Amino acid sequence: QVQLVESGGGDVQPGGSLRLSCAASGSIFKYYAMGWFRQAPGKQRELVAYISTGGSSFYADSAKGRFTISRDNAENTVYLQMDSLKPEDTAVYYCNKYPPITPYWGQGTQVTVSS
Repeated sequence: QVQLVESGGGDVQPGGSLRLSCAASGSIFKYYAMGWFRQAPGKQRELVAYISTGGSSFYADSAKGRFTISRDNAENTVYLQMDSLKPEDTAVYYCNKYPPITPYWGQGTQVTVSS
């Protein structure tokens, strides 16, 4: 059983930065592609970015050029560096394996971008 705990969210002004972390329990983390997802109020959860076991990454159009996903297999942690944040980035951010599976959804971390 893998548990994922997201952290690093907060309130930030437009143009600011945040770094999200997702700590995974269990030794099988390194065998999974991992993704960051987000859900804004009234909207469906969407993929933001994912990273393969080998470090290759994919970004949604909304994240390209502003967000960077990375992973540290030794620490069982995946990160999402978010720069140039916009109000439309406001959402609860979740991590999960990619493709995601229901049992791994955690509580998420709230990101609010507002002036």
